[in-house]
Amino acid sequence: YINFDVDKSNITAEGKEVVTQISEALQKDKSLKIAIEGHTDNSGEASHNKKLSNDRANAVMKTLITSGIDKNRLTAKGFGSEKPLLANDSEQNKAKNRRVELVKTN
Repeated sequence: YINFDVDKSNITAEGKEVVTQISEALQKDKSLKIAIEGHTDNSGEASHNKKLSNDRANAVMKTLITSGIDKNRLTAKGFGSEKPLLANDSEQNKAKNRRVELVKTN
């Protein structure tokens, strides 16, 4: 997972390392396609969270494209707070729900 700060869609330094690893894997396997799925915790309005999660997914996709990955191998979608990993009952769990997941699609 690539995690994000509260109400932010910019990729952290830690997240950039993960994106670099994903880019390298995609460059090695030219047939691999991935869906980039953005998520938020349940804080704030649902419409804002949907846009924020979409922005997070697109930030990762743009970074991968900039590193030389063909856009046709990538899709990006935001799910807002619809698919939490954990209950949003603590700051620690909320932090884990603010993420982008990469899912192999082929």
